[in-house]
Amino acid sequence: MGNLGFGELLIILFVLILLFGGKKIPDLAKSLGEGIRLFKKSMNEDDKDTSEKK
Repeated sequence: MGNLGFGELLIILFVLILLFGGKKIPDLAKSLGEGIRLFKKSMNEDDKDTSEKK
């Protein structure tokens, strides 16, 4: 039930382009990537802090 086929992905892409426009999508992807990178960095820093406290 959770598998997305090629047709479904095309429909999702088409809807995203309609909602945000072609120029806005790369900016959204960049912001999402930066957010994920910062989240991973903070998770790694938290792991280092807890291992140093032991």
